[in-house]
Amino acid sequence: MSLPTSYLTSTKNTEKIFAAIQAAKAPERFNQKFLENLEFKSSSDRLVIPVLKSLGFITGDGTPTERYYAYLDQTRASHVLAEAIREAYSDLYQVNRRAHEMSKSEVQNKLKTLTQGKMSDGVIDDMASTFKKLSSMADWTEVQKEVPEKRKETAPIPDLKPPGADQKEHPSIRLEHLAYNIQIILPETRDPAVYDALFKSLKEHLLK
Repeated sequence: MSLPTSYLTSTKNTEKIFAAIQAAKAPERFNQKFLENLEFKSSSDRLVIPVLKSLGFITGDGTPTERYYAYLDQTRASHVLAEAIREAYSDLYQVNRRAHEMSKSEVQNKLKTLTQGKMSDGVIDDMASTFKKLSSMADWTEVQKEVPEKRKETAPIPDLKPPGADQKEHPSIRLEHLAYNIQIILPETRDPAVYDALFKSLKEHLLK
């Protein structure tokens, strides 16, 4: 299941911890000692370590990842965090592509379903609080752009074939509605027999 089981029991120092991470040099190992050096010594603050692991900022042994180093760039940090959240909580985003916009109570209800009721209400509350706090620190602008827009419907191509035409018939130019203008240049003569013979011949050819 791609849904972090790590959570914070208090989020009051969360923004300060992440700001301190940006301000400090990346450690060889992100552990309790390093966190205390950043002046965060309470037991509730230590819970940020497994949360960072869930977000892909550090490995299982606390080694900073490429995502951790990317987060140090303050111009990109909030976008990096958004990507990390969406990846870590991918099951929640399968339910709602804009999960970060849901209210805390909505997140709680979804988490209860996804965890199949195995977590207590207190844990679900902390998990939802953690998700909402992290989401509030992220910039979702780029994520919103990735949501596909509704395809525009194109107008159907009209069928130009005459009504009743065989649909299997190969398209062809139809000349049935064309008008013909036939010009006949008559010979210069006053003999009626010439005209009679000419019109008789023309009539025979047209009636064939």
